[in-house]
Amino acid sequence: MNKNKYYITTTAPYVNSDPHIGFALEIIQADVVARYNRLKGQEVCFNTGTDEHGLKIYREALKAKKEPQDYVDEYAAKFDRLKKILNLSYNYSIRTTDPKHVKAAQEFWKRCDKSGDIYKKHYKVKYCVGCELEKTDSELDKGKCPVHPNLKIETIEEENYFFKFSKYQDKLLKLYENEEFVVPNYRLKEIRNFVSEGLEDFSISRLKEKMPWGIEVPGDPKHVMYVWFDALIFYISSVGWPEKTDFQGFWPGVQVAGKDNLRQQSAIWQAMLFSADLPNSTQILIHGFIQSGGQKMSKSLGNVIDPIKLSKKYGVDGLRYYLLSKIHPFNDSDFTIEGFEKTYNADLANGLGNLASRIITMAEKFTEGVVPEVNKKPEDHPLQVFERQVWKDLDKYIQNYEFHKAINSVWGLIHKIDKYIDKNKPWELAKANKKEEINWVVFGLLDALKDLAWLIYPFLPEAANKIIAALNLKTITNKSVYKDSFESVKVGVRVKKIKPLFPRLQ
Repeated sequence: MNKNKYYITTTAPYVNSDPHIGFALEIIQADVVARYNRLKGQEVCFNTGTDEHGLKIYREALKAKKEPQDYVDEYAAKFDRLKKILNLSYNYSIRTTDPKHVKAAQEFWKRCDKSGDIYKKHYKVKYCVGCELEKTDSELDKGKCPVHPNLKIETIEEENYFFKFSKYQDKLLKLYENEEFVVPNYRLKEIRNFVSEGLEDFSISRLKEKMPWGIEVPGDPKHVMYVWFDALIFYISSVGWPEKTDFQGFWPGVQVAGKDNLRQQSAIWQAMLFSADLPNSTQILIHGFIQSGGQKMSKSLGNVIDPIKLSKKYGVDGLRYYLLSKIHPFNDSDFTIEGFEKTYNADLANGLGNLASRIITMAEKFTEGVVPEVNKKPEDHPLQVFERQVWKDLDKYIQNYEFHKAINSVWGLIHKIDKYIDKNKPWELAKANKKEEINWVVFGLLDALKDLAWLIYPFLPEAANKIIAALNLKTITNKSVYKDSFESVKVGVRVKKIKPLFPRLQ
């Protein structure tokens, strides 16, 4: 990957149902990393897409009495709307039904075949349609899939094409010697242990007469590609492979995925890349599951959290804040509306929102609504020390995908600004007519608020630009770089009234 270019991608969500809170977490995490790397001056490819083939979708389309293409078109549109609803900054995406992806998948197949890694055999296997994966007895719990216990395990018996997964055991273990290849480290150990126990070749096709919804196997119209083989290729088809052999300078990159995707992302896909003689991924971030009230979310339990409804009710930044600050980036975490609302009021309404209103109001009261003139260097203001430290914290924590720690550092600055106000008591300075001192305090607070807007931008872009607008400054965009934030607010510029960023919930 070009050092001036940065690639990050989510998985391609399966379009058999509405977007759920788990994928919202994944794509918001990726969005933070993408926005932050743009602020650092890198050209960023932030990729996502939709996985639209497979037996599960085919059956759902039949059940709905729709053509498969019409069915996936309807659900793909719902995922595409997430860009606006969750305020996402992705700039690349592809559907696996896109002709460009179909062409890439078929070329990838040919390369694996040329490597001698594809063969045909008759087989019989247990299969979970929910996972779209083959299952061994050891992976089942009382004959059921632990992830989809409500679905019957099926038996598939037919002649399919297979991929020589077993051939790449040693190469994969060598790849895992990079201790940062999979984050967190315990997921790296998990996949290393899985591969060390030995790999079995897996089926990569289905008979078209039984399941016609898929990409046709090159040279054999009786077969379509297995959905996982096809879907993983979207990571490179989205950036122009195979026409653009340099993948526009972006690949390889960082992949973000849930823990149920560990094997596919860090073993199957990597083996496929070895076979096609293409570069392996740079890094894979694995996040945990979101639970509700200590239970796995399911429609039958009635505890499913809808990210779209949450965003509309509480605002997109309210949802983004909770997912980034209170949901652990790697481990399973609990999500309850009670906990969400409590956090919203404490951290956003009473915290960031109150501070922004408080500072703008003080400028209106004590310096006639303009940035006051000061007789000291802006960089000498005591709040500047804390602000510079937070930038360093962000760089460290976001690089390690520790979003909760990054936000905690920013909120630490909010607490320090509040303490600065309480210590310096600008209302008393105003009563004593200490103009130079009040100017210095208000100038420092306005400058700190400006810096705070830049610091929260990767996490809460909407709130950041509302603050920037109140300070009468230039909007932060995907082309802005964080060095611009070092410039102080301009003396004489008039600030604007600011509506409550986060109205308190009653």
